[in-house]
Amino acid sequence: MKRILCIFTAALCGVTLLAQEENSRQEDSLRYAYGRQQVESNTRQNGTPYADTLDTGSPGVKVVLYNNGTYRFVKDPAQMAQEEVFTECWDTHAVNPYRENPDKLPERFSLWVVDTLDAYVCPNITTPRSLFGYRHGRHHQGIDLPYPTGTPVPAAFDGRVRVSNYTSGYGNLVIIRHASGLETFYAHLSERKVEAGDWVSAGDIIGLGGSTGRSTGPHLHFETRYRGAAFDPAWLIDFKTGTLRHRLLRIRSWYFNPNQRYVQDVDDEDEIFRTDEEDRKLAEEKAKKDAAARAAAEAAAIRYHNIRSGDTLSGIARQYHTTVKELCRLNGMKETTILSVGKRIRVN
Repeated sequence: MKRILCIFTAALCGVTLLAQEENSRQEDSLRYAYGRQQVESNTRQNGTPYADTLDTGSPGVKVVLYNNGTYRFVKDPAQMAQEEVFTECWDTHAVNPYRENPDKLPERFSLWVVDTLDAYVCPNITTPRSLFGYRHGRHHQGIDLPYPTGTPVPAAFDGRVRVSNYTSGYGNLVIIRHASGLETFYAHLSERKVEAGDWVSAGDIIGLGGSTGRSTGPHLHFETRYRGAAFDPAWLIDFKTGTLRHRLLRIRSWYFNPNQRYVQDVDDEDEIFRTDEEDRKLAEEKAKKDAAARAAAEAAAIRYHNIRSGDTLSGIARQYHTTVKELCRLNGMKETTILSVGKRIRVN
């Protein structure tokens, strides 16, 4: 009996130590991830360690004091962890925990991607190698950024790591959920530097570039999703300049169509927020203009032949590289029709 009690006590102590270790890790994540100086530029490096954290009048906001004498207001992760966006459909393994049809999303809505207490860092300033949309018959739900193996990969926005696993196709994958409900994906990593549940700030290193999973070479596969529905990251980020296109991202439901890539012309708010009726009328007008343009182009391309003495249908067909049958079809006549000198017939 005494031996059984000893084994039970040892097991209980082991569980307690594991729980304490996990709590300690989470506290460290909460304390330090949002307690680092934000990276203002696009350099991939962790920020300056902080010296102290002070309360403010708002329970959800802290003042972080840094060793270099600066300070910053930050959202308190302990408060954020209780918000619905970080509890609803929170699955640390599923790539898409929502399993919703994108058609159920509103026709148009807005997301505050970055506000006064959030930051942004471009994952990599470069020319994307493979764009959003269909590729080799498969839906490519993000973009591929050239990324040498071992190169540090920064988080694009503040948020909480929902997934940090090796996943079929994606390889080493990190998914971060942000306060707006937006999720960003970082795939094919050679190494993951964060765990599910960790809080990260924009610019924090979440992994290293690589070529794991379904990959033909080192690159970073980057996705942006809302409630599981993927849209072209280029609507949000200009990767060639590293610029965040919108702090407030206005989204239309057709962004989630696999065939819809970023179109620069629809940055204009009036165009983005046109009503469906206005879209329909504009589409009809465009269709009429396109039809008229096609008709004009076809008319301009039509060629005619003026009948001369001695002409025959077979001779005209050879001259214009067509057939007698086609000439008869175009001109509504028979092969036995007598050609009249001076008459014009269509040859294409």
